[in-house]
Amino acid sequence: MTHQPEQRNPSQQAVPVKPSRPGLIRARLQRGLTQEQAAEQIGVSLCTWARWERGTQSVRPVYRKRLMERWDAEPGVVERWLQLTACAKPLSGCDPQVDIAAEEAGPAESMPYVCDMETARQLWRLEMDPSRRHLLAALPFMPSLLSDWLLSWAYDAPATTGSGGVPTEQTIRQVGAADVARVREARQAFSQMDHQFGAGLVRPAVTDFLDSQLSAMLAGTYSNDTRAELLSAASSMTQLAGWMAYDLGHHGQAQRHYGQALNLAKTADDQLIAAYVLAALAQQACDLGHGRWALRLASAAGEAGRQADAPPKVTALLMLRQARAEAVTAQTADQRGAHARRQVGLLLSRAERHFSQGPSDRDPFWSAAFGQAELAAEAGYCWQRVGEHRKAADLAEQALAGFGTSYARSTQFNRVHAAQAYLDLGDLDHALDLATPAIPAAKELTSARAVAHIRDFADRLTPHAHQAAVRDFNEMLHDSLAS
Repeated sequence: MTHQPEQRNPSQQAVPVKPSRPGLIRARLQRGLTQEQAAEQIGVSLCTWARWERGTQSVRPVYRKRLMERWDAEPGVVERWLQLTACAKPLSGCDPQVDIAAEEAGPAESMPYVCDMETARQLWRLEMDPSRRHLLAALPFMPSLLSDWLLSWAYDAPATTGSGGVPTEQTIRQVGAADVARVREARQAFSQMDHQFGAGLVRPAVTDFLDSQLSAMLAGTYSNDTRAELLSAASSMTQLAGWMAYDLGHHGQAQRHYGQALNLAKTADDQLIAAYVLAALAQQACDLGHGRWALRLASAAGEAGRQADAPPKVTALLMLRQARAEAVTAQTADQRGAHARRQVGLLLSRAERHFSQGPSDRDPFWSAAFGQAELAAEAGYCWQRVGEHRKAADLAEQALAGFGTSYARSTQFNRVHAAQAYLDLGDLDHALDLATPAIPAAKELTSARAVAHIRDFADRLTPHAHQAAVRDFNEMLHDSLAS
């Protein structure tokens, strides 16, 4: 008998209770495996593994034995993994990492784009649950998820199902071009506020918009053309939610939103927004020290941009992300480091050349904030990472002169970057002069990255801790961040 996906009743008000195997999901995640990798280890299909985790299919004795042998577990432990547990939707009462893994499994037999839309909507609902939100924020970044995402983006065919979303308890609405324009305008407004005030102030409004507005749009009815535009706009807004979680230091939460943004971009068959999401994932991997993944993701972003025939401004942005990945993985003393430095210089030169071509009528709305100041800032950061401190200092100060009051966080970052470059050049006084105004800025911004940047600079001052100016700086930093 063919397994049929569970049918949902849109008018049903009660929260359905379904069995699942959270113990099996937890065991897989503890081993750093995706569902596909676990299925391959045990010798079953991905669909079978997903059904096991959802509790909709029993596990035969031969596979219980394989779990014992290949995961080095006692029989009693395997039996506990396979126990069915009632878990109510939406995602309540279970371990958040287990819950999200179960949700990401989705109905294996569903059409891909329906599954992508619904999983995105489930993630947005979880953000709005006060009892669960903090657990989502505590999720770890999982490099093991990235492999499946890259393979899916590169090889899976976009869904071609007709218009319309998934059933919902909300009133079905007709969605048109004006609704898509409103999503884009909201995304621009939220992004500008994020630049000025930091993610902590703005992110609650973004997640509320996703859950209360965008979710209803995805569940509405629309033409095929509107569907593609809506999914692209939804991908961009979801990417912004991930970016803001990243700015707050919630890296697992950010990664989940980036994953959903990539799914939505794939479903929309929009290579350009996919490139932007992959570039954001590359930057996150850089900051978390996953150099090989940063290179892969940045390369995938560049390839997506080429397939989309990205306009010059976007191509420049993608090359900057590739330069950052090369710079972060460079080691100054070995052959790989020398190659990386040459690559950084080549990529930065190409980025500047593309950017100099000026704006295009094909520039996507989400690229509006990328200007000359950010180009200089990114280039300066890359040169700093490969030891070219004079270039880094000059570019960081150039960026400082270009960022206006609307880009307070970028100004704070570049003050610190310039200060670090001058510190490496041996100019302690100039470094402190640049970094000192960044202290009150770090306190005012609701950005964990802003605080981390200034603390990192303070750590670099340790060899000079005996000097009075450094003691004054450290006292000011301690008093400011403690109050």
